[in-house]
Amino acid sequence: MRDPEVALPLAASRRRFLQSLSLAATASVFSEPRLLLPAAQETATNKAPEVAGLHEKGLDEKRMRELAAWTALTMETPNPVPFGAEIFDTERGESLMRAANAVRAANDPSAHAEVHTIRLACRKLNAHSLTGYTLYTTCEPCAMCMACALWAGLDRVVFGATITDAARFVRQIRVPAVEIAMRSDMKCAVNGPVAQDVCLALFTNPIMQKAFKTWNSPKP
Repeated sequence: MRDPEVALPLAASRRRFLQSLSLAATASVFSEPRLLLPAAQETATNKAPEVAGLHEKGLDEKRMRELAAWTALTMETPNPVPFGAEIFDTERGESLMRAANAVRAANDPSAHAEVHTIRLACRKLNAHSLTGYTLYTTCEPCAMCMACALWAGLDRVVFGATITDAARFVRQIRVPAVEIAMRSDMKCAVNGPVAQDVCLALFTNPIMQKAFKTWNSPKP
């Protein structure tokens, strides 16, 4: 879309002219948000590395907090979980898939949030590769989930709470995700913790605390 052409009437004051420019620019911003957002992201990326890094960090924080808020909705269901994951297109910033841990709901011990989301995303794309995508997860991936992220070819994995955080409440395989990535032939950046406070709050939620007692019970 072309910017609205604003002519300067001979009798108009400089202040009125500037006001008309401001209104035209505002109208353009709100009429084409999808076109302007990528341009803004590109500008930030093309700046100095530290500026681009701050932009990415702020975006990671925003997405993680939104994911934590969505995951918190499971507290109102029969199967509350503190584990949620979401996959975004790395370049365009579009969300591809979001899902929560489904181990108990599906009676599938491998249906951790990350694996579950990766499966659904691949099914949606009808592809086995997620190269070009970034995974966000409310908790640092376990060895199984990080391995799945590597095999899927994800660009990045961003996590909220840490494995150490989760181990305070549920059983964990205590191997850092970054260590799994370092021992792999596949390349995948691992960033975290991000928005650790809100993700940890999922674990300390009273409803979740009550559910954990069932999780850790030897009874089915």
